Amino acid sequence: MGGVALGWGEGWRVGWPVVTFDIDRIRAQFPALALADDGQPRVYLDNPAGTQVPQQVIDRMVDCLVRTNANMGGQFRTTIDATELVHQAHLAMADFYHANSEREIVFGANMTSLTFQMTRSLGTLFQPGDEMIITAMEHDGNNTPWRLMAAERGMVVKTLPFDPHTYEFDLAALDALITERTRFAALNMASNLLGTINPIKEMCARLRAAGAITYIDAVQYAPHGPVDVQDLGCDFLVSSAYKWYGPHQGVLWGREELLQTLPVWKLEAAGNDSPNRWETGTQSHEGQAGCIGAIEYLQWVGREFGDDYRHLAPAGSSERTADIHAAMRAMAAYEEQLSERLITGLRAIDGVEIRGITNLERLSQRVPTVSFTRDGLDNAAMAKHLAAHNVYVWNGHNYALPVVDFLGIREQGAVRVGPTHYNSLDEVDLLVELVGDYLRAN
Repeated sequence: MGGVALGWGEGWRVGWPVVTFDIDRIRAQFPALALADDGQPRVYLDNPAGTQVPQQVIDRMVDCLVRTNANMGGQFRTTIDATELVHQAHLAMADFYHANSEREIVFGANMTSLTFQMTRSLGTLFQPGDEMIITAMEHDGNNTPWRLMAAERGMVVKTLPFDPHTYEFDLAALDALITERTRFAALNMASNLLGTINPIKEMCARLRAAGAITYIDAVQYAPHGPVDVQDLGCDFLVSSAYKWYGPHQGVLWGREELLQTLPVWKLEAAGNDSPNRWETGTQSHEGQAGCIGAIEYLQWVGREFGDDYRHLAPAGSSERTADIHAAMRAMAAYEEQLSERLITGLRAIDGVEIRGITNLERLSQRVPTVSFTRDGLDNAAMAKHLAAHNVYVWNGHNYALPVVDFLGIREQGAVRVGPTHYNSLDEVDLLVELVGDYLRAN
């Protein structure tokens, strides 16, 4: 595989020299990438549903279970160390999101559970007739919880459509939905089926001007680009660590003034300050330790491959935030090559329709998640064919129910291919070859 030269696209990539992204060194950090079955290497292109983890994550989680396996707040060594570990995890995630404080970080079992939890608290702010905006591009985890809240509170739900040809939002359509009764909006930063990166900063500015609270699903975006909640201007943002090379954890950011004042459903014995008032019961300390490990891995990537991007870190940010942002930008630039190879290869296959941006001049406006359909294709059979060659993809609706409903493909769904920065061009080429062989034979 060797070193891979990075090309440059739009936006912050324009004008920068070609650098080398050493894919072999990257892959060596992930033990799972060395696994093979009957001599056949595993090709992980199922990453939108969950990535593999680097050795730092494994080491951090094992160390937690061995040395700090206790509850917090006691007087002996294990509990003291556990308390410090949890504190450090919140500090690390504050740097990951570029938050103002670790008090704005809330850990939970997963994004969906955290979102349901937030519906209980945010729902108390709304009255019958208040309006909520949600989009036709959401994962169901940022759709159903809010629709249930709206039904319970008597709110009016408005759905922002996307263009089925460009797979993007028209901000004029958002403007048309916003009224003096708009109180809340749930938006995704990148679609987990279409791959589109949405203009969240501009959308939040419009909604904030109307006095609406914004809740951002960054689950699909966070593995592929830097997150800066201060710059985005949102009120809440959530991602899943297992999508960005960490363990099964959900991590919420919220404005401190809201996290400190919203009503919560908690035990009397729990603390009244954020994040204690939100983190119900005993949390997964090993999961939080794994998040630290994932961030340490990203720091390594940033230091090794992201020097040309470091100056683009948020002003006044910590060294750790600068490392993370440099890593994410270097990874995104490499992933554009993966996207170009994948999209070009699939488009050359007769009858294949890619459900997402395919303009190679606009790859910076999408993550490398690429979904495709073909008339009459049994998507499950395609996924099984690929799995028979140890190539892993997902098929079906992929929990993007609003998307498949809007496109009219719920019954069929799509085949979803999700490379990330540890995948090679050779793996993408193998996928394209196998898809072409199957379709020509069927």
